[in-house]
Amino acid sequence: MKNKLAKLKYLPNNFNIIENGDHVICAVSQKKILLENLNYWSVKDQEAYFSYVEASIKREKDKS
Repeated sequence: MKNKLAKLKYLPNNFNIIENGDHVICAVSQKKILLENLNYWSVKDQEAYFSYVEASIKREKDKS
């Protein structure tokens, strides 16, 4: 599964793998996130974030 985009269903405390792969793409920075490093996502928006920085950027953008 090297270098294959995964499709995930983001849940409140974890995620389900819908389509096997080894990474997802950050919704803010477009950086590749290996699944073993995935810690930040939005259940509501069903998207992943590279780090708390990108998650904060998204949260602030949604407020305006």
